[in-house]
Amino acid sequence: MPFYVSPEQSMKDKADYARKGIARGRSAVVLQYDGGILFVADNMSRTLHKISELYDRIAFAAVGRYNEFENLRLMGVRFADVRGYAYDRSDVNGRQLANTYAQVLGSVFSESNKPAEVEIVVAEVGDDADGDQIYRITFDGSVVDERGFLAMGGSADRVSSALKERFDKDASLSTALISAMHALKHENGEQRELEASSLEVAVLERDREHRKFRRIQGDRLTRLINEGHAAQDADQGAASGSDAPGEGDAS
Repeated sequence: MPFYVSPEQSMKDKADYARKGIARGRSAVVLQYDGGILFVADNMSRTLHKISELYDRIAFAAVGRYNEFENLRLMGVRFADVRGYAYDRSDVNGRQLANTYAQVLGSVFSESNKPAEVEIVVAEVGDDADGDQIYRITFDGSVVDERGFLAMGGSADRVSSALKERFDKDASLSTALISAMHALKHENGEQRELEASSLEVAVLERDREHRKFRRIQGDRLTRLINEGHAAQDADQGAASGSDAPGEGDAS
């Protein structure tokens, strides 16, 4: 005789299973900066990407099981290509892709014994910061319209709290990158150093012609990190200088 499991218990077990699978992976963050949208993932692999382009102005980021979110990425690319070919390239937008992913993940969660162990983001860069769209789609098909920044995977709450302290949507690319790295350092509750070789970084660049997606790696990434650290040191020096007593002040 099969055991009876209530629908509520079944859904709870599936959700717990998916959350544990996603939490085992390393985190990724998505945030706005003065020139568009920045994606940063803690990823040692040079070929198994967590961040990819979906269409002209749209990018995809994911955490969890690689084979599952790679299938979702390919599905999104095909959907965008077919819609852009049948209608017009401007008819493809991030909201449509987010809704498509939500339907697929929702069906898998409710109909399959094993839920998808993934969490994904679909982001579209607008003509200005107010036109940017960032959608988070969870394993059960829920869609959240995020504002400014988000963290997912691993210790997402801890990373998000650290990112919130430094987030500035008008920051330069190098400063935003340092803020993202600072947040990812807090993933396991203790700070650890991150190097360019352990990061996957990409941007949706607002002023870039046609295709807005661009990967940042190698020497370019190293220069940005150095620029960000230099700007951070300069700001800290200026702050400490302003706190120092002046000539007319008592020492």
